[in-house]
Amino acid sequence: MKRIFTLLIIVLTVGSFQAYAQDDIDALLEGGVADGEKLIGAYITPMMNSLSLGMNQGWYNTAKPHKLAGFDLTATVSLMYIPDSDLLFDAGGLQLTSLVQVNSSGNQINFGDVPTIFGSDTPSTFSPSSTVSGPLATTVDDFEITGIDLKSEIKRNALPVPMAQFGFGLPKGTELKFRLIPKVDLGNDSQFNMFGIGVMHDVKQYIPGLKNLPFDLSALVGYTKMKLDITQSNPDQKGLFEVNSTTIQGVVSKKLSVVTFYGGLGYNIAKSRLTLLGTYDTGLTTTTDPIDLSFAASGMRLTTGIRLKLAVFAFSADYTIQKYKALTVGFGINVR
Repeated sequence: MKRIFTLLIIVLTVGSFQAYAQDDIDALLEGGVADGEKLIGAYITPMMNSLSLGMNQGWYNTAKPHKLAGFDLTATVSLMYIPDSDLLFDAGGLQLTSLVQVNSSGNQINFGDVPTIFGSDTPSTFSPSSTVSGPLATTVDDFEITGIDLKSEIKRNALPVPMAQFGFGLPKGTELKFRLIPKVDLGNDSQFNMFGIGVMHDVKQYIPGLKNLPFDLSALVGYTKMKLDITQSNPDQKGLFEVNSTTIQGVVSKKLSVVTFYGGLGYNIAKSRLTLLGTYDTGLTTTTDPIDLSFAASGMRLTTGIRLKLAVFAFSADYTIQKYKALTVGFGINVR
């Protein structure tokens, strides 16, 4: 049981249920499916939300669409900053019914702050409630929840989200953008894939009095979907991790020699889902499809940035204010 939350990190980042024993998942569910789902949800919310917002980053570094047949291949990395408030969650607010929080001596204490996936590696321990009677009370082991201490791992509370995309110019001030990772076999029938498509279109051309002014103004819509499908050693059991991220923005830029200043204002629709499918042993009985969690991090966003273009090489950096602030840097080959 002590490794169940480490298991979830592996699910989200590497995709290897097979690295851990089936007993780890069963042990979590023995503490009560409802309580287990609440703890998992609170524990991984910061990762799910920051990742889904991170996938809306890096769509542009100028508001000027490519000319016909112009193209770029751009790679970016976004640092999604995790606020201190998301390093802990309040176990008391979860209204747990079959589990209690205990100290190092095994004595029950009042529910308090517990590390999220990005929080401290100092564990918080849970035990079956004294109100749980019968065989279940003796079959559930104590277990610990601990974070990965993100700041110690990478020297800051920020989740890196890499991305690569291809942009291609079409007629009438339109540019198509693509993100694609074909289905990758992770072994043991586990698979990962990602697809994204975006459209940027020059809207200044339709506004009298603006189309001849020396700046660019476009509308952008971008959509990215990522899916991680993990099959365990038991073919009836699998994990599914999905992220769907959409961003709608107005983008403006101004070019001065080899430097372009750009910015965007818009809205993010960021949703993700984590499920455990199949039949699991909960000690006295079995349960089917025990975990089904959904997360949302939608909201307004504001971006400002700068690009340096030297011949066909483009270097960019921008900062986004949103639910999870983001610093994005990029490098690309850009042919107009």
